[in-house]
Formats: sequence, structure tokens, C-alpha cells
Amino acid sequence: MAKHDPQLDLLFHALSDPTRRMMLNRLARGPAPVTELAGPTGLKLPTILRHLSVLEDAGLIASQKDGRVRSCAFQPQAMAPMRDWLEEQRAIWEARLDRLDDYVTNLMKEREK
Repeated sequence: MAKHDPQLDLLFHALSDPTRRMMLNRLARGPAPVTELAGPTGLKLPTILRHLSVLEDAGLIASQKDGRVRSCAFQPQAMAPMRDWLEEQRAIWEARLDRLDDYVTNLMKEREK
């Protein structure tokens, strides 16, 4: 069985929602207050705060409060475990496909004989 990484579960869960992905897209341009992140969604503040909590639990954002304004910032280094896992999967599947290609090529050569 493959090793289990709870951080991957948090990351994939956080990225599974289109609203959270939209928020991350916005935060990739720079920090933003919660009200700015909430604006385009049409969602109520408690719902936005739950989405932000999921992103923060996954380590994808950091938030800070300055007076009455809570701002969030994207933490791109948090995506490293996911990037590494995806790279491992890519390597595994490339190797499998290369072996399949070799097998099919050998079969075709044998049939030509």
C-alpha cells in the first residue's frame, strides 16, 4: 500500500472546490482582504470564512488581522507535497507506458516475421 500523507488529503480537499480555487487565483496576484475575496462569490461572510479556514488548514493561505480588516496571502510553498506526489505519479505512468510501448512494438515485430 502506498504511504499515506495527510497533508495531501488537506491540499486536494482544499483545491476540490471552485470557490476556493478562485480565491487562490486572486491571492496569487497578492494579499487581499476577506471582503475582496468574498465579493465575486456572492456568498455570505460565514461561508467565505469556512472556505478560508479550509485553505488555511491546508497551509495554502495565511491570514492576519489588522484592526477590523482580515487579510489573506497565498503560501505557494504549501503546494510542494502535491507537486512532488504528482511528479511521482507522472514518472510511474511514463514508465508503465514506455513498457507497454516496448511490448506492443515487440509484438508487431514478431507478427511481421
